Amino acid sequence: MLDVLIKNANIIDGSGAPAYRGNVGIENGKIVLPEGEPEARQVIDASGRYVCPGFIDAHSHGDLILGSEDAHLFKTTQGVTTEIVGQCGLSMTPAVPEHLKDIQNMLSMGTTYFPEDMKHWSSYSRYLEYADQQKLTANVKMYIGHSSLRIAVMGMANRPSTDEELEEMKRILREAMEAGAAGFSTGLIYTPSCYAEEKEIIELAKVIAPYDGIYASHMRNESNEVVEAVRETINVGRQAGVRVDISHHKMLGKPNWGKQKETLRLIHEARAEGIRVICDQYPYTCNMTTLNACMPPWYFENGFSSMTDKLRDPEFRKQLKAEMENPETPYDNYYLNAGGWGGVYVYSSPKTPEAEGTFITEYASGLGKDPWDAFFDLCVANNCETGGVFSSMCDEDVCEIIRDPWCVVGSDGLTRSWKEKGHPRASGTFPHAITYFVKEKGILTLEEAVHKMTGLTADYLLVKNKGLIREGYDADLVIFNYDTLQDTATYKNPNSITEGIDDVFVNGVLVYHDKKFTGAAPGRMIRHNAQEGV
Repeated sequence: MLDVLIKNANIIDGSGAPAYRGNVGIENGKIVLPEGEPEARQVIDASGRYVCPGFIDAHSHGDLILGSEDAHLFKTTQGVTTEIVGQCGLSMTPAVPEHLKDIQNMLSMGTTYFPEDMKHWSSYSRYLEYADQQKLTANVKMYIGHSSLRIAVMGMANRPSTDEELEEMKRILREAMEAGAAGFSTGLIYTPSCYAEEKEIIELAKVIAPYDGIYASHMRNESNEVVEAVRETINVGRQAGVRVDISHHKMLGKPNWGKQKETLRLIHEARAEGIRVICDQYPYTCNMTTLNACMPPWYFENGFSSMTDKLRDPEFRKQLKAEMENPETPYDNYYLNAGGWGGVYVYSSPKTPEAEGTFITEYASGLGKDPWDAFFDLCVANNCETGGVFSSMCDEDVCEIIRDPWCVVGSDGLTRSWKEKGHPRASGTFPHAITYFVKEKGILTLEEAVHKMTGLTADYLLVKNKGLIREGYDADLVIFNYDTLQDTATYKNPNSITEGIDDVFVNGVLVYHDKKFTGAAPGRMIRHNAQEGV
């Protein structure tokens, strides 16, 4: 007898093949494709609805809120059953007591809480002892972040690593790969990852090669120098012999719109060369990160508190403003990418919550301030721990990138708290990919969209035994009503429950039904080289 029988469903199997009518069973946590309608302990009549593999978030920051109620709300309610975390050089481990404050400052963009146990997470093995005990409604596979590695070994130092420091970073990374980490990520616009030279990145990437590890990179630039940044990222894959995922691929700033034609060409040329490179993308035209990304990263070498002190000086503000207004200043300038303060939206400013939900120009006008002073004052009041959404992209570029056969879907959602304003991608990416690309734009079929959120992601990012509706695969499944499927998250109301997601199964267990959690937590920490994704 089956545990569950889902009958009369329109089945999208995750491979990209056309949907078909049929039944899907679950037995002992695995998928069964039965003949007819065998007996089952639970029968779900899915007439008129679709069943597909659970969505795999190729780019998640869920390790920052692992096991929390917020984690369940952000991921499970949109149908995510597996997430790839530790992105953009930011991971919760390694963490060492002498640099604990530095790593927590860095990670504060994505969490409001740090477990007491964090001071013991100097190795991935030790972190897993904590993570395996958390109540997960999604499976989790984790990269080791470059910024976290650097901080553990050399703090926030603004210089290349010494040979000894590089060897220690390699040792920590090697231990993590042995313990089951997915690979290595960089965030090359953020401190301290941005202080590293390319050769340091290549040497670290070589460590993950024997484990078929993946190199995921938030590149050095996604605007004026985006083509050069893609070349550097691909070269890491070439020199280290590893898989490459270009994180949240996009063209920031109107002068750079259209450059994806060149970057996608480079990806295809690299694949023809034998370099296993893809990209991931979230389906929105606004990006999101800390507000301090508007400022040159070299000013943060001594941490947030030091930069906050600098910002109190009117002469420093004058100097900084001149640098930020100059397009020749060599950094990925989010202020210019957004077209100025009228395109910069504040989603998080804990000490000045009245700014949340406003554009900098709106906030400044309400105070009778110059927008520059309003921005600098916000940073000072909040110790530079603020978050922003930036109006930087265009529909045409987003659509061309997602249509590429080597692009998959990832949310890049910073999920500090369900109660805070953020970016709608955190709670709406996967249903939005369907409503935006399939229903509104008509540039993907439903099957193609699901493939980019399930089977293709699992294949490239080596999520074993998941992403397809196949006999014996893990029973990670989503039942949804296509007609009513609608992401409800907006920029004004970014954390909102998706309509049309009826049921979510993880490892064969129902975790979400009719907009309610069942209380089950069958998600697991996935070890990269383990059998069957366990």
